Amino acid sequence: MIKKIIAFLLLAFCLTTFSQEQNESRASTLDVSYMYGVIANHNSNILHLITGHPEGVLLSWNRKTFGTHAWEERFNYPDVGASFIYQDLKNEYLGANYSLYAHYNFYFLKRNMIFRVGQGVAYATDPYDRVTNNRNVAFGTRLLSSTYMMLNYKKERLFKSPFGIQAGVTLTHYSNANIKAPNTSINTISANIGVTYNLGKEREYNYIHREKDSLRVREAIRYNIAFRGGINQGDVIGTKQYPFYVASFYADKRIGNVNAIQVGVDGFFSNFLKEEIRYNSIAYPEKEVDPDTDYKRVGVFVGHELFINKMSLITQFGYYVYYPYEFETRIYERIGLKRYFGKRFFGSATLKAHGAAAEALEFGVGVRL
Repeated sequence: MIKKIIAFLLLAFCLTTFSQEQNESRASTLDVSYMYGVIANHNSNILHLITGHPEGVLLSWNRKTFGTHAWEERFNYPDVGASFIYQDLKNEYLGANYSLYAHYNFYFLKRNMIFRVGQGVAYATDPYDRVTNNRNVAFGTRLLSSTYMMLNYKKERLFKSPFGIQAGVTLTHYSNANIKAPNTSINTISANIGVTYNLGKEREYNYIHREKDSLRVREAIRYNIAFRGGINQGDVIGTKQYPFYVASFYADKRIGNVNAIQVGVDGFFSNFLKEEIRYNSIAYPEKEVDPDTDYKRVGVFVGHELFINKMSLITQFGYYVYYPYEFETRIYERIGLKRYFGKRFFGSATLKAHGAAAEALEFGVGVRL
């Protein structure tokens, strides 16, 4: 592991030197951190996978913002960046994960504290295999969806040098969103410590400030229509993957510059439930499942949307009002990202789950009327 850390540090140094030669005036930074932590015990089925303390390396590039766009000032001039994580999960069945992310850094306390949120894709070296690795019930596929959050103290340009330090905690989540079973997922909580390097020469940066009224957004209630879909699988390992479809209609109301509340309805057409209903009616007669039970569901939800430039973060909590077949719980949640194209049309990628149990990774399109 030490050799790998040294290799990453050398890579960071080479990237730093190259970037500085290319453009010394770029307002951006590199950072590299060492991570050491634990796997969170969120499910009793993964107890045999918690055997050591995961460790790894986080390498990031961050571009500073100064208020060229109004959203940058609203969020206290965040960084936009890309990051890479290598994490050895210290378990013979889990192996290691390699991940790529896009991220934002949000600043607090005179820009000495940062909260980072990153979303990306991970590659698992040792996913589940019925013959060679049937103990890995966390990852059913090599490619995983991954999210990480980091809270760090950061001090740049120590002693007027381009180098700085940072330290804090990181939460990393890996899951394939039930695209293929098994998928109990893994969450790691890590302490991190690292160094930062400022690209370009030291200088005073001028942040753009606007009149407060120019930052205000005024909107009436807006109506949204969205269609989502994808593929997923039931909890029984070895069953087929099936397509699913979701139709949603909801209203939203801006309650500030960056926030909106939502109220709406979802219609779910999850074909994997057809197979689950048929399977349980045959394999478990004691459950008394009628094979003709309707697989469709209807839910009502309330939600929140956080607008960040052309992107937004949505969080929704729903309740099934039509629930003919009991699957997980009647309460569900959805979290994900939307990307606006113009003022009306958007695309989205969201995760639907019941508590800690993911059901589907949804990709969708919609219109905000």
